[in-house]
Amino acid sequence: MAHEIILLNISGQDKPGLTSHLTGVLAQYGAKVLDIGQANIHDTLSLGILFQIQSGENSAAVLKDLLFKSYELGITAKFTPITLENYEKWVKLQGKDRYIITILGENLSAAQISEVSKIISDKNLNIDAIKRLTGRLSLVKEVEYPRACIELSIRGLIVDKAELTEKFMKASRELDVDIAFQEDNIYRRNRRLVCFDMDSTLIQAEVIDKLAELAGVGDEVKAITESAMQGEIDFNESFIRRMKLLKGLSEEVLQDVAVNLPITKGARRLIDTLKSYGFKTAILSGGFTYFGHYLQKELGIDYVYANELEIKDGKLTGGYVGEIVNGEKKAEFLKELAKKEGIDIDQTIAVGDGANDLPMLNLAGLGIAFHAKPTVKDNAQSSISSIGLDGVLYLLGYHDRHIDL
Repeated sequence: MAHEIILLNISGQDKPGLTSHLTGVLAQYGAKVLDIGQANIHDTLSLGILFQIQSGENSAAVLKDLLFKSYELGITAKFTPITLENYEKWVKLQGKDRYIITILGENLSAAQISEVSKIISDKNLNIDAIKRLTGRLSLVKEVEYPRACIELSIRGLIVDKAELTEKFMKASRELDVDIAFQEDNIYRRNRRLVCFDMDSTLIQAEVIDKLAELAGVGDEVKAITESAMQGEIDFNESFIRRMKLLKGLSEEVLQDVAVNLPITKGARRLIDTLKSYGFKTAILSGGFTYFGHYLQKELGIDYVYANELEIKDGKLTGGYVGEIVNGEKKAEFLKELAKKEGIDIDQTIAVGDGANDLPMLNLAGLGIAFHAKPTVKDNAQSSISSIGLDGVLYLLGYHDRHIDL
């Protein structure tokens, strides 16, 4: 028995019951729905239904009834016949690799979206779906914290992922927008552990610099800190040199510094959301446990690994207790925590800003350079520089309606 394949495209003002009415007509003629998709923009509907129907009287009648029902509903219907050959080619595409591209910024422009989509098309990749993850922005009311994000689902064969990533990074720098590129696999949908650097990531400060100012050696320590973050000198060497300069600082100042730590915009929103969805969180820091434990209580962090200050007779000795938590140690802790939580390393996320964060950023299933130094951004999987720390949620695919509960 011969059959026809027809693509029905519907456009017009959205209203309740449209899909029910149209599929009801198809049901009367025993049509088989092969695919269906819908999008709504500003109360305007775009609905596509690909269906198979028996050739002859049934196919002619169903088209007539669909047209009549569309007229009744005040919408426009368009029919496109699809050959069996073209349908089978389309079916075979579903075996191709899938990827997610997230475009994130305070606002998104046509130029930014155009450049990203051009990179995609130049690589012969198909965009299957485009989804907005942030809420709608008012044009008359001032928004305290503007952010805009869309997610593109793409499909196709990528020969050189590194080259494609570099093109996105270049576009990101030139257009002042964040572009994240991820494989759409089971791990992306099942992340369970998020590990944060502390200084200049969870907080907008380098604590050791603040302590140095109080000790009267601010400029010397800041110069060493910056050189270390840029990857110009070994972290262990920089840490030892900075610690020695803090010798004699009173323990009493630590509490004052802790309670005045500037928590990064979006950090509370991010961690509250992660906790509500069952994620575990950790601080893996080259900073100090004293401040890590303060943030642990303040934000509800599960684990803290950092350096321990040596204190004697109420003063810093200029030394430390135990091993130095450097980049390699952070990566080790990430592995240990994944094992402890019984998860695959690909289910982990690491977020940091400095060169000593790169080992854990590159080890994690998703490594995110947050408002990072250029050398770090260029060597990380993904980066966020346009908005706050809650931008991590959009890279995980969360919509604002999933976040602001």
